[in-house]
Amino acid sequence: MSIISSVAPRSGRTTELILLLGAVGIVGLAYVNLGLATSGTLPPGLVAVGVGYLAVSLAFHVVLRWKAKYADPLILPIVTLLNGLGLVMIHRVDIARGREIADGVALRQLMWSALAVAIATAVLFALRDHRLLRRYTWIAGVAGFALLLLPLMPIIGNSEYGSRIWIRLGPLSFQPGEVAKLLLAAFFAGYLVQTRDALSLAGRRILGLTLPRARDLGPILIAWLASLSVLVFERDLGSSLLFFGLFVAMLYVATERVSWIAIGMGLFVAGAYLAYLTFGHVQTRVLLWLHTFSPEALQTSDQLAKGLMGMAAGGMIGTGIGRGRPDLTYLAESDFIVPSFGEELGMIGLFAILALYALLVERGLRTSLGTRDGFGKLLAAGLSFSMALQCFVVVGGVTRVIPLTGLTMPFMSAGGSSLLANWTLVAILLRISDHARRPVPDAQETSAVGAAHTQVVRLP
Repeated sequence: MSIISSVAPRSGRTTELILLLGAVGIVGLAYVNLGLATSGTLPPGLVAVGVGYLAVSLAFHVVLRWKAKYADPLILPIVTLLNGLGLVMIHRVDIARGREIADGVALRQLMWSALAVAIATAVLFALRDHRLLRRYTWIAGVAGFALLLLPLMPIIGNSEYGSRIWIRLGPLSFQPGEVAKLLLAAFFAGYLVQTRDALSLAGRRILGLTLPRARDLGPILIAWLASLSVLVFERDLGSSLLFFGLFVAMLYVATERVSWIAIGMGLFVAGAYLAYLTFGHVQTRVLLWLHTFSPEALQTSDQLAKGLMGMAAGGMIGTGIGRGRPDLTYLAESDFIVPSFGEELGMIGLFAILALYALLVERGLRTSLGTRDGFGKLLAAGLSFSMALQCFVVVGGVTRVIPLTGLTMPFMSAGGSSLLANWTLVAILLRISDHARRPVPDAQETSAVGAAHTQVVRLP
């Protein structure tokens, strides 16, 4: 006679701890290598910076042991490694440009990283069940659209590098579109869970595709017009692409209909062509993309050309950390941090970094597959796809696969708003993965607990 018994899965926290120590160790070695390559000595404040970074990472690990015991054990080590390598490269650019530690971008990035981890910790404490977010579906939608339009306000809105995507309050500046990405993902997940049955209904079959009914095309048309409005008024090609791509991807996940992808691609091509005919800054981006080394393009901007030449100088194995010249490229610590890594770590090192991003997205999609509720599935898939799309847009832009868009690489590029939003994204994914991996209570155990509870209630 066979006996079936349930086995509780391992939480994975010990594995996470080992990988976390390895990630911090790799960051420490990169920091030491940078100091030896640039000055011939160990970098100043090595012990203080190393111990501080390790303490922050371990503190977040302890919170996971306490509040999200069954969360995915690979997400935190990957994010810690990416964030740490970004700090090292930003400090490397500071050294190349003669900035002192107190005046450099790396110190501000380190403080933003600590604040981002603190906010992610607060999210884990406040959000005990991701399904609570579904109650605020429409509030999240209104807040997300409001944040997208906030840079258009006449007093606080600020335009930088041709795009109006920043708000400035005194000495502080913030990019609200990064937070809007999270709110819109929650809104799309809640909305599509309610309406996916209607959106899945079949319409006419044209050219081998079963198209949806005409009355169901409203949501994607509204998202298309909203993304075009961001492109028109804020001149932000990256946020427009990210916003519309996120909605189309989540729509496909909710309905499993390829026709939505075809409609979305058609609308995207039409919108891109219309923007190219209408706006001069889009024509400039296309010129830099197609004719990067032409005299006309170089007279406009040689940023992309310098980034490409820097990656070419790195070759297969790179010049080594601290031995290249990433400072020759504008915004080498933010928009063009990928070419900075390509020059000093080579194609092998850059592919290793991209593999970390791919693994991070895979863990998010794995969380989506394992979640037992529809809202959690859509939210995890949407957050994972937004990170994948953002990485593709950034890497594709600096390698001339697509035109430049102005987005930053998650966790690595300099910028406080991006760090805060992406660490919050990680906290939400960890909460959803904790729910997905948590063992389901045994049926007999649940009935026994219910019976015992009933007996207790019946006592006088």
